[in-house]
Amino acid sequence: MRKLALVIALFLSAGITFANTSKNEKEFKTATTILVVKPSPKVSPFCMSIVKGDLATVQKLISLGADVNEKSNGMTPAMYAARYNRADILELLVLHQADLKTKCSGKGYTAMEYAKLSNAKDAQAVLEKALNS
Repeated sequence: MRKLALVIALFLSAGITFANTSKNEKEFKTATTILVVKPSPKVSPFCMSIVKGDLATVQKLISLGADVNEKSNGMTPAMYAARYNRADILELLVLHQADLKTKCSGKGYTAMEYAKLSNAKDAQAVLEKALNS
């Protein structure tokens, strides 16, 4: 008799647990969230070669018709050269009529301001010489 009562109590508790579980499942609300991710703008190969300091590639791309004033990710090639202290590349860009007074799309900095922020002394010297002549 005790076994029968124990088995009945076990079944009843399992039934109550199941009933509560299915009741709780109905109370859950489904939330739908859509996450929109914009792809990050990529830097052009021309500007990447400037960042890397690859003078030969920069010369080759200019000879193939690369625009020395075309912005990539909001910055001109001269801004990249100034930011990364690529004085030799900056001289080449100045030689090919790079506009040094253009401001970047994001923060409104010029090439000279990027050189100052990056403490790029060589680039500052090239820019000062080009802007004063």
